[in-house]
Amino acid sequence: MVHISPWEATVGLLTHSAKLLPVGGPLVRYGPYFQQGVETAPSNMAFDESLRARDRRWGLRPLEEVIGLAESLGLHLEAVHSMPANNLTIVLRKRG
Repeated sequence: MVHISPWEATVGLLTHSAKLLPVGGPLVRYGPYFQQGVETAPSNMAFDESLRARDRRWGLRPLEEVIGLAESLGLHLEAVHSMPANNLTIVLRKRG
């Protein structure tokens, strides 16, 4: 959802998750992201280009921006796991 939707949808997802999750509750995200200091795989670059060709508001998001927004809303980053096909699993957890 984060990459196949406008940024406002990610803001809504994180905002409402922060409101609705119980303290300690997880929000787990899976997908491709841009990461500062990490070379983006050619397949992810091509995927980003195809998404933006369909809708200019779509596309891979910088991981640091997503985490920064989550942190500002009371969701702390617990873990980032590398996954197959150049994807990441991100675990955010609601602070108490």
